[in-house]
Amino acid sequence: MASAPAIWFSAIAFFLQSCILLASSKKTYIVHMKSYQKPASYATHSEWYADHLQSLTSGEPDSLLYVYESAYHGFSAALSPEEARFLSLSDSVLGVFEDEIYTLHTTRTPEFLGLETEFGTWAGHRLQELNQASQDVIIGVLDTGVWPESKSFSDVGMSDVPKRWRGECEVAADFDPKTHCNKKLIGARFFSKGYEMSAGVKESPSPRDKDGHGTHTASTAGGSQVENASLLGYARGNARGMATHARLATYKVCWQSGCLGSDILAAMDRAILDGVDVLSLSLGGGSATYFRDTIAIGAFAAMEKGILVSCSAGNSGPMKASLANVAPWIMTVGAGTIDRDFPAFVTFGNGEKYTGVSLYSGGGMGSDLVELVYDKGSNGSSNLCLPGSLDTSMVRGKVVLCDRGINARVEKGAVVRDAGGIGMILANTAASGEELVADSHLLPAVAVGRRVGDVMRQYVRTERNPRAVVSFGGTVVDVKPSPVVAAFSSRGPNLVTPEILKPDVIGPGVNILAGWSRAVGPTGLEKDSRKTLFNIMSGTSMSCPHISGLAALLKAAHPDWSPSAIKSSLMTTAYTLDNTNSPLRDAADYSISTPWAYGAGHVDPHKALDKTSPVPGDSATLASSTTLVLVVFRNSRVVRYTRELTNVGAAGSVYTVSVDAPSAVSVTVKPPTLIFPNVGEKQLYTVTFVSQKDAHPIARSAFGSISWSNSQHQVKSPVAFSWTQL
Repeated sequence: MASAPAIWFSAIAFFLQSCILLASSKKTYIVHMKSYQKPASYATHSEWYADHLQSLTSGEPDSLLYVYESAYHGFSAALSPEEARFLSLSDSVLGVFEDEIYTLHTTRTPEFLGLETEFGTWAGHRLQELNQASQDVIIGVLDTGVWPESKSFSDVGMSDVPKRWRGECEVAADFDPKTHCNKKLIGARFFSKGYEMSAGVKESPSPRDKDGHGTHTASTAGGSQVENASLLGYARGNARGMATHARLATYKVCWQSGCLGSDILAAMDRAILDGVDVLSLSLGGGSATYFRDTIAIGAFAAMEKGILVSCSAGNSGPMKASLANVAPWIMTVGAGTIDRDFPAFVTFGNGEKYTGVSLYSGGGMGSDLVELVYDKGSNGSSNLCLPGSLDTSMVRGKVVLCDRGINARVEKGAVVRDAGGIGMILANTAASGEELVADSHLLPAVAVGRRVGDVMRQYVRTERNPRAVVSFGGTVVDVKPSPVVAAFSSRGPNLVTPEILKPDVIGPGVNILAGWSRAVGPTGLEKDSRKTLFNIMSGTSMSCPHISGLAALLKAAHPDWSPSAIKSSLMTTAYTLDNTNSPLRDAADYSISTPWAYGAGHVDPHKALDKTSPVPGDSATLASSTTLVLVVFRNSRVVRYTRELTNVGAAGSVYTVSVDAPSAVSVTVKPPTLIFPNVGEKQLYTVTFVSQKDAHPIARSAFGSISWSNSQHQVKSPVAFSWTQL
C-alpha cells in the first residue's frame, strides 16, 4: 500500500496534468511547507521538494527555483495559477504565495557620529582593540551587488578570514573570485531566478554591481578608509564605512526591474548558512502581513540564529503610515540630515538672491543673467519637464524653472539640457515641501524649497523680462540645525502591528558620500557618461547601512549581545535634540518632529556602546521590550504593559523611573525603582496607562516617554498614544 504522501502527490500530478492544457502561463510562487512531514525515504527536504514538484509540473526540470533551508521551510517554483491553487489545498502545505516585487529605498557621517579617529578611545573602548575585534564580524548586504575594484573594499592590514565563514565568491564572466574578493570582501553571490521568471529576461549572471546602489550601501556599512575621496570635487576628504575592519559579504538580489521576494528569501537563507552576523537590506515593500512578507520571514529566522537585521523604513514620507519593514524583530531605520551641505544660489534680475542646493560639477553658467522661463504649455506637463514636454524654441539658451514631481529630479535636468536650456531651477511643490536633496545634474541646476519656489513662480508670471543666473557654493560643514528628519523618510504609525511604534531610529541618510560603480554615471541615467569612484546619494537606503555598521561595532565590542540587546542599546540611547539643543525638526516644513518620524531618535554610537547602561530586552526571547510602544485607547480607558530590563553594566546598579505623558493620560510604573545586584540580571516592571474619563484630545495622537536613570546613565523609550482605532 502506498504511503499517504505518495497518494497525495499522485493525485496532484493527475489533476495538474489535466490542467496544463488549460493554463500555460507560469508565475513564481513561494510554498511554505510543513517540513516535519518529510517522508523518511528522502534524505533531505531538497530531494523531497524536487522529486515531487517535478511530478506536479509534468516533469519540467526548471520549475523548482529555490529550496529554502534556514530562513524558511519550503521552496519557490514556477507554477500555473491552477497548480498553485491546488497545491495550497494540501495538508502538508502551510501556504502558497505569489512572488512580489520589492524596491530599493533609494564621508562626513563618521565625524558627525563621533567616529572620526582611528585611535584614542570611543566610549571607553580602545579603537585599535575594537577594530581588531570587528574583523571577526561579518556584515551581509542584500542589494544590487558590488563593484569589487572600489578602494572601499581594500583589505590592507586585515587578518585572515574567520574560519567559521562558509560563504563564497561566485564566478562570472566579469567576476573572478581570485582577484575580486579578498580579506575584506569575503563573499559575493547573486540570485536571479525569481527575477528572470517574473521579468521574462535574463541579465548578466554576476555579483557585479551595474547600478551603484549596492556598492554605496556596502561601503557605507563596512568600507575601508579611503583618502581624498569626493564626488567630482564635492565632499572631499577621507571616506570610510561605519565598521572599517568588519568583513563584507554581498548578495545581489536586485536587477533592472526590481527585487523579487523569492530571490531575497534565497539570499537571506544563504547568508544565514554562510555565517553573517548582521544583515543589511536597503529595500522594501511587499505584503502588509508578516507571514506573506519574505523580508519579515527571513529576518525572523535570522534573529533566532543571533543575526541582527537592519532594514530601511522607506522613502514615502512625509505621508503618514507609509512605513516598510515594520516587523518587531527588524531594526527599522529612517533618515536624517548631517551637518554638511552643498549650497547653490539663484540670482534674479531684480537683485534678489535665493539659496538652494546642488552637486553640479561642470563649468557653470558664468555671471550673466539670461531669460528665465516657466511654461505649463498646452499639454500641461511642461512645468514638470517631463521627457518630450519642452518646446526647444522656447527654452534654448535660457534657464528653465521646473516643478518637482512625477519623474526623477536628474531626468528633468537632462530634459532641459537636451531641449537647449543652459540652466535649471528645480522648485518643490506642496508634495515635497521644504526638503532639499542635492543631485549631480548634467547642467547647471539648483534645487529650492516650496516657499522659495512659489516666490520664483510668481516672479516669472509677473515680471515683464524675468532673468536669472545660477551659481554654486561648493561644500560647507557645521550646518545648523542638524540632524533634521528627512521629508522623504517614511512615517508611522505601524499599520500591521499598531501597538508597536516604528521606525525604531533614524540615522544619516541625506547627501551621503560612499563608493560607487564605474558601470554607471552618478545620476544613474544612461546618457550620463561620467565615471566616478564615489557618489553622493540620499534615502533611507543610505541610513540603513549606517545602523548596520554600528551594529557590527557593537557586536565586536560585546560578542555575547543578542540582536535584541544591540537593537535596544541603539534605541534607548538615541537622542531627540539637534545641535542647537532644540527638538528635532521635520524637513517637510521645519515643524517640530515626532516619534512617528524618528522613533526613539537619532542614533548615538558613543552612548550605545557604553556597556554600563541597562539594556531593555531579553536575549532569549523576542521580548517586545526592544520595541517602542504605541498605547491605543479603543474600547477601554486602561492599557497595561509589562517590560523587562537586563543589566549589562555594573553589579549593584540602581535605576529610578521617570515618566513624561500628556495631561489626558495618567501613568503608573511598578516598581518605580529597580535594583540589579548582579550583572546580567533581569527585572520586570509594569506600566499602566489610564486615559481620563471623557478625554477627547484635539489631536488624534500624543507622545511621551519612559526613562530609567541614575546619576550616570539614562535609557529612554518614547511612547505614543492614540484615542482612535488606526
